[in-house]
Amino acid sequence: MDLVKSTMSSTGISSVDRLTASLRNLLERSNELKPDGGIEPALTSTNFGGDLETVIRRAEGGVTVNAQDHYAALETACRNIFYDLLASTSIEETSFSQIWNLLDIVSLLSDIPLCEPGLVFWLVEELLDSQTIDGCRVVFDYLDSRRERLTAKHFKQKQLIILRACNELLRRLSRAEDTVFCGRVFIFMFQSFPLGDRSSVNLRGEYHVENVTVFDKTSSKQAIISDSFDGAMDVDQAPDATRKETTGSGDLTIDAASAGQSGTPQSPENAAKTVKIDAPEDKIQEQEPDTEALYPIFWSLQDVFSQPTRLFETSTFESFKSGLDLTFRKFKAVQQHQQSRGTSKLPSAAHRPLKRKRAGGESEPQDDLAGSFNPRYLTSRDLFDLEISDLAFRRHILVQGLILVDFLLSLTPKAKKKLENTSNKSVLYSYTLPEEEFKWATAMRVEIATYLQQGQEGKFYYRMVDTVLSRDKNWMHWKAEGCPLIKQPPIASESFIESQKGAQRTSAPKRIRPTPMGSLDLSFLLNTGDEGQAHGLEILKKPTRYALPRVEDFKASIMEDNLDLDTAKTEAEKESIGVAKASKMWRTLRLASKNRLNLFDKLEDANDLTPLFDRPPVSQGDDLDQAKKEGVESEQPVEKENVAVNGVQDGAVTEPAPPAIEVT
Repeated sequence: MDLVKSTMSSTGISSVDRLTASLRNLLERSNELKPDGGIEPALTSTNFGGDLETVIRRAEGGVTVNAQDHYAALETACRNIFYDLLASTSIEETSFSQIWNLLDIVSLLSDIPLCEPGLVFWLVEELLDSQTIDGCRVVFDYLDSRRERLTAKHFKQKQLIILRACNELLRRLSRAEDTVFCGRVFIFMFQSFPLGDRSSVNLRGEYHVENVTVFDKTSSKQAIISDSFDGAMDVDQAPDATRKETTGSGDLTIDAASAGQSGTPQSPENAAKTVKIDAPEDKIQEQEPDTEALYPIFWSLQDVFSQPTRLFETSTFESFKSGLDLTFRKFKAVQQHQQSRGTSKLPSAAHRPLKRKRAGGESEPQDDLAGSFNPRYLTSRDLFDLEISDLAFRRHILVQGLILVDFLLSLTPKAKKKLENTSNKSVLYSYTLPEEEFKWATAMRVEIATYLQQGQEGKFYYRMVDTVLSRDKNWMHWKAEGCPLIKQPPIASESFIESQKGAQRTSAPKRIRPTPMGSLDLSFLLNTGDEGQAHGLEILKKPTRYALPRVEDFKASIMEDNLDLDTAKTEAEKESIGVAKASKMWRTLRLASKNRLNLFDKLEDANDLTPLFDRPPVSQGDDLDQAKKEGVESEQPVEKENVAVNGVQDGAVTEPAPPAIEVT
């Protein structure tokens, strides 16, 4: 009825009627362009010949009106068509594509601009209000496909409408059942709004103190015993009849008041347990905390998680340390029990029942994704044992503890010094973490990090958590600085052209130099002889360049070096001559070691190599070829003597002479 009334209220106005007729003609043309319907493709001004403004101006009949009246008339015409289509078609029908075409036309008109820039999102907001959750998913298909186009122009006039429409939709959605859709809405807002927008920034650092965790502070056993013993007798308890629990930081005495049970009498069963245990500290630490006593302490931690500034009080901080230590010990004990049972699967997967497949043929990855949803946990005492046996629950609580421990570590003097010059003082606290509490927080963070890395996918899980927390620290620093603009100024055209030219010069092919840097000078190969013929290569082929020299070749050079040493005047000159002489003597020794090793015994002075230069004597039976190899040239020709050595004469084998025979 409201749609009909709003439509009838605008009838009879000539400008509205003419604009309505023009818009309907544009819709008919769009139907011809998209006969199959659907969201894609998006309509552009070229589909209408680029004459949208001409069509709208012609509809005004040549009457000059101000912009405000024109905007009002065009908005009324758009709403009339929108309400008619919305009342007559369903989102599942193919004809509903006229709604998408109308939104495209309104978007084109707002870019010119011929209507209010936010009109398209006003219509989208009303469209979301009129649809079910499944229909809203289809609407978001349209928004996701047109996001860049819808937010390209006049975003300041549209941002509040986008924020209001998305927040209203999020209030309708369930965080447990519609988690994926909630993520789509958040992603749309994150991609639409600039990175440095302050719309979702808590500048004053306010905490969600309204989030109060309600739990049962009275044990069921104590309530039954209290009713049975009511008025019968008074139970006298010894002053020392308290339960002592040991944590990593020391002993914790837990009585009825500290466990959140003030005003309730203690049962005889619990009284029997309140015996002071005198045992070594290491054995006390290994004891598993009692689940019944841990229940109120565990859920009372949520009050500190929702308001961390309560830790500035010493009593609250001590109780929080004790409670977190007890909780962590209980979690480790539960995990050890599960590992001792030899379960190969995760505890959360072992207790999770088989999920039946939803209608519509959803794939298996969606079922796996649905298994990771975290609803609001129940605080019933009867469910506490089952909850702490779930790995996902333990990780959820420890991540909360990790966030709070990081908050405490940001209050150290070193961390506060980095933020002392920031402008937003509302997120800076005067409280400074003491040294003892700093050591506890550091140790607790290491223990929680080690625990979260255990399991099949523990390494990946902790890496994800650590990445999120590290990025959150950067956002906190940005917020403390007053949220400066996260925007890079555009590059000047001159700088871009200059950098482009530099890149071209760098990547251009290089001209080869005639003599590259570090190369040898080979011009000696072009040296010509007397007749003008090049003989540089022939010089390189001389045997003197590759044949080993004789030992005698170094004799004259070493004698010259000895003479130069005697006549040298400066120390630098003596040093250079000594180095050259040492090199020649070393080469002489190397050459002489091959065929004159027997002469090394005659060397009495290391600087006198004269015995090596003497010609070695040629003994009888020595091979003359060997003497020629050594370069020994005799002054007179060597005569061969016919000397028989072991029956060998001139290389021929001779037989010995027969013995003489005596004749008698």
